[in-house]
Amino acid sequence: MRWRSYVAVGDSFTEGLDDAYPDGSFRGWADLVATRLAAEAGPHFSYANLAIRGRTFPSVVAEQVPAALAMKPDLISFAAGGNDVLRRNFDPDTLVTRFDEVVGRLRSRGADVLLFRFADVMARLPGQRLIAPRVALLNRAVGETAERHGAILVDLYSDDTYLNPLLWSTDRLHLSPAGHRRVAGQVLTALGVGCDEEWLLVPPNPEPTPWLSARTADLRWAGRHLAPWIKRRLTGRSSGDTRTAKRPTLTPFPPSTPAPPR
Repeated sequence: MRWRSYVAVGDSFTEGLDDAYPDGSFRGWADLVATRLAAEAGPHFSYANLAIRGRTFPSVVAEQVPAALAMKPDLISFAAGGNDVLRRNFDPDTLVTRFDEVVGRLRSRGADVLLFRFADVMARLPGQRLIAPRVALLNRAVGETAERHGAILVDLYSDDTYLNPLLWSTDRLHLSPAGHRRVAGQVLTALGVGCDEEWLLVPPNPEPTPWLSARTADLRWAGRHLAPWIKRRLTGRSSGDTRTAKRPTLTPFPPSTPAPPR
């Protein structure tokens, strides 16, 4: 097994929202991947997860990338930019250029690097006409960067399974536990490591919701999730302002008393 240390870098996608452990903290695909890599590597495997919800690309690069490089891990996952495409001041040219530079830095230190083409999350969200082209641009840049620098690409965007709403949480933006399991399975497949086949299983698509019930659900979602998000944008706040990384340093993994599997 060639990976004995793994550092995950990014935002809420990598932090693990909304896949909760019994104690309310978040697990997510990166913890699942680390668990499997640890089983393959045997003793002395270590894992850090620096991801914090709400972080934009510049913040991830400034706060997390130097820390990840300092740890000198064998494997780094880098997923950033998803929050940027939702912002009014999104600058595609700058992001694409910096993305390539950052991946070049990560690869120059000898680590294997995982990159992601993001799944299509816009099918059930407002603003699709504006945001979808931005996501497509970012995904295209990620693919080109992965090829240029020899990074390992996990292509979630080409997987239509993510159109199933049961792979997403009630906020329609973050993955459900089933979604995180599927991502973990695809990451391990890309790494050439076997995974639990159940992680790749997908629940059947739900029956279509009657029009009135669907609009009622939309209004409920807007009040619970969209309105707070808009308020944070207007006030310059982020959901991660008071958060710190859940695993800020490389430490043995799994912990001596891991949370029970779900």
